[in-house]
Order: sequence, then structure tokens, then C-alpha cells
Amino acid sequence: MLLCLPVLVIVALAIRIGMGSPVLFRQIRPGYRGRPFTLMKLRTMRNATGADGKALPDAARLTRLGGFLRSTSLDELPQLFNIICGDISLVGPRPLLTQYLARYTPEQARRHDVIPGLTGWAQINGRNAISWEEKFALDVWYVDHWSLWLDLRIIGMTFLRVVQRSGVASEGHATMPEFMGSAAAETLARPVVTTGGTER
Repeated sequence: MLLCLPVLVIVALAIRIGMGSPVLFRQIRPGYRGRPFTLMKLRTMRNATGADGKALPDAARLTRLGGFLRSTSLDELPQLFNIICGDISLVGPRPLLTQYLARYTPEQARRHDVIPGLTGWAQINGRNAISWEEKFALDVWYVDHWSLWLDLRIIGMTFLRVVQRSGVASEGHATMPEFMGSAAAETLARPVVTTGGTER
């Protein structure tokens, strides 16, 4: 935290000068077992609305500075405070929007069986360049295969992905489209009856 503090102060000043206040973006996210907490990030978008009063698409609100912060993951630095508070861990499935809780299949919901993280297995294996179904499958795989060695591997690979700036956005989107549920994932989550008459 002390090592990152000078960078955090410089970036916060750049946001304050370029976009005004607030510098921080706060949002309620579900944590371990769905327990809500306030996630903190550096603001990367303007508060711009259309003629109808609704917020413009992410691509229209994302600033040049915001795009740089996202591609370098510097916008995630305030989440070190979330780690200190125990809301998240260094490694774990990324905390997403609260409205997604009701849209998960039972299998996808297992991503909340561990504390969410600043980085995770899905982040080093595609980040926003993969589909929601792929991302959730990777999260559940992490839940089932957690180990200290795996966490250390993910942390090491995270630094590499940040340098490469890979997987920052989904194709055709500034970030990632909203998850509306997955009929395909629901089908995959159902028990499969084998020819021997047993279920697995």
C-alpha cells in the first residue's frame, strides 16, 4: 500500500484536474456469500447523459485518461483499501454487480463460495475478452482448485497481463456488456443422465 500511495496520489490529482470530483467511484458489490460491501475504484468515466436524461454508453463516457487507467489496471488501486478492510482478497473471483446474483445458475453462483479478489483466474485467462460463461466457469474452477501455489501463480501472471494490456475490453464494447443470464449455462448445469442410469 505504501509503495502504491505515490502513484495513487498522482493519478487522483490527474483525475481531479481532468474530470473534476469525485475522484473515486464507489459501488455496492456482493462479496463472500453475497454479502454486500462498497467497492472503490478510480473514476474513469464522465457523468454524461443524453437528451433523455439517461447515462450515455460507456464508450461515450470513457475518457482518454480513463482508458489508460483501465488498460494499466491503475483504476483498481483503491481496492487495496478493500483488501485491508477484509472485503476482498488479493486473489479471487472479481466482485461484479449485485443484480447479477439473481441471474446466476446454481453452478455460476458458486463463485461466491470464496472471498472475491483484486485479480483472479479469469483475469489472467482472458479478462473481458472472453464470454461471461467462460469467465464464470474459470471462477468456479478456481473455487474447486484453490491453493497457495495457484494464488502465487495468478499474482505473477497478473503483472504480465497488465504489462501486455490484454483482455481489457470485450469486442465491440468499452468494457464488458451487461450479464443478462445464460440459458446455455443453465443447460450445462443440469444433471446428465448416463447410459448406465446414474446421474453425475
